[in-house]
Amino acid sequence: MPDSRFVLEEMTVKDTWRIFRMIAELVEGFDDLSKIGPAVSIFGTARCKEGDKEYIMAQTIANKLASAGFAVITGGGPGVMEGGNRGAIEAGGTSVGLNIQ
Repeated sequence: MPDSRFVLEEMTVKDTWRIFRMIAELVEGFDDLSKIGPAVSIFGTARCKEGDKEYIMAQTIANKLASAGFAVITGGGPGVMEGGNRGAIEAGGTSVGLNIQ
């Protein structure tokens, strides 16, 4: 197992450029999020379905938050997060789904 103190010695130029691209994506994401305004984040299980108690709760809360002027940010997945995004959209608010690719 290599000594982790010297990991930089193992890096190639390609690795270095990859790190710069990741940093650029991170900075771009923060810049985009800074333009949204006041927002609330809703995260929860992806295992519930439309019509389940948790889904309806997220949808209802997001609808009320969006109606009050808050953007709703979720992980962009199904279940509770979908309910949150749907509730915000139904209220005519801003709905943001974040995911990692």
